[in-house]
Amino acid sequence: MADLDALRSRWVRTLLASREDACFPDPYRYADALLRLWSEPQRRYHTVEHLTAVLDHVDTLREYAADPDVVRLAAWFHDAVYLPERSTNEERSARLAERALPEAGVDPERTAEVARLVRLTVTHDPADGDRDGEVLCDADLAILAAPPAAYAAYTAAVRQEYHFVPDAGFRSGRAAVLRQLLGLPRLFRTPYGRREWEAAARANLSAELAELTRPAGPAQPENTSPGAPPAP
Repeated sequence: MADLDALRSRWVRTLLASREDACFPDPYRYADALLRLWSEPQRRYHTVEHLTAVLDHVDTLREYAADPDVVRLAAWFHDAVYLPERSTNEERSARLAERALPEAGVDPERTAEVARLVRLTVTHDPADGDRDGEVLCDADLAILAAPPAAYAAYTAAVRQEYHFVPDAGFRSGRAAVLRQLLGLPRLFRTPYGRREWEAAARANLSAELAELTRPAGPAQPENTSPGAPPAP
């Protein structure tokens, strides 16, 4: 269970380090609003536990970032809007950041960078030299390198989020996501990610893809419309 008070404190430290001065609204109101979003009932994987994990990974990778606090802000917003049946979550989350951060006292340049980073999580494919993008994407994808039991829990939670998608459609959509990830030259861009996470993540993805594409026995036809592709 995530420690919500600790998360609120982490938000306040990051916001105060990122904004121009103290003459702005109470930072805790933004923490509470974001945590309400992250605690919505439709979430099974994209929860406050996921937020905590991504923030922890950003801290691990902070030496590689150009501006670690901007990356932390992007982590808070990257799945703030999350409806599994929609394909516009990243865009809506970025727009939320563009509205909330200036009101909270963050300057336009940093706000724009946060929004850019949130939109980058659509592809998890930052350009070479995009240090902040590399850190956020590595932190978000670190679950892919989890030990087998934790990886199985992650995939089960993703399936629960997409409970409304028939099994054949889910398997097809999820397999497409896995192929896209495996097709990247590198899943992880930071030196730490390449060293510590790359091999394990590829093994997990390959094993899951093999299971998803294993021929099934005869079954009754079903609606295979996948809806929004099951996300990482």
